[in-house]
Amino acid sequence: MPPNTSKTSLAETATKKPKYQLVVLGGGGVGKSALTIQFTQQYFVREYDPTIQDSYTKQCFIDDDLCKLEVLDTAGQEEFSYMREQYLRSGDGFLIVFSVIDKNSFVEAEKLFRLIWRLKDRDDYPIILIANKTDLIDERIVTDEDILKFTQTYKVPFLECSAKKRQNVDQAFHDLVRLIRRYKTMERQYGINDLAYQNEIENVKASQKTKKKKNCIIHLLKNKFFTYKFMHRKYTEKKK
Repeated sequence: MPPNTSKTSLAETATKKPKYQLVVLGGGGVGKSALTIQFTQQYFVREYDPTIQDSYTKQCFIDDDLCKLEVLDTAGQEEFSYMREQYLRSGDGFLIVFSVIDKNSFVEAEKLFRLIWRLKDRDDYPIILIANKTDLIDERIVTDEDILKFTQTYKVPFLECSAKKRQNVDQAFHDLVRLIRRYKTMERQYGINDLAYQNEIENVKASQKTKKKKNCIIHLLKNKFFTYKFMHRKYTEKKK
């Protein structure tokens, strides 16, 4: 009887799995480690222990494709800022985390965006802005208006999370991988760095509308993003 070739074993799949380096950035005490450990180890770290740099690996299926993730939990303290350039250059995608109860961490998030763009030498890259500690409703000081202005300026997806309640934790990392995949694919096909990012943002937005979950919406501004169709036409005309 001939072997069954319709199914690929997990071992065979594992040898083909892509690898992505996801970098978690943000100021001190915003919950970067809590988010990372919730995602990689499924438990909540209650005590704050300042991180210098920790690396975690996780294999998971995202949209039915097995992938290996290296998640880099970075230092938020200013005294370790000299270490940033190395992992900012090597990272495939970034979660920039701020705490909704700390306005300074929100200001720090903007600095990190600018730093990534400078080091990557481009103004589009797979990045998601993460508002953490949304379970602390009574202590919240970063307003929706603050965040709206940020997304208008940087054209970036935004997601509210709670590491404590595990709200949107997996979604944050999975959505970042989706952005990276599309970015890499479109960059190979068209050689235009911003096409993939814009296209996948639209895909993520459409997916969130379908789910109809109030706290799971990635906040995007329709009039600030080019569609893939428009960008592809523009690129084609340019070649002619």
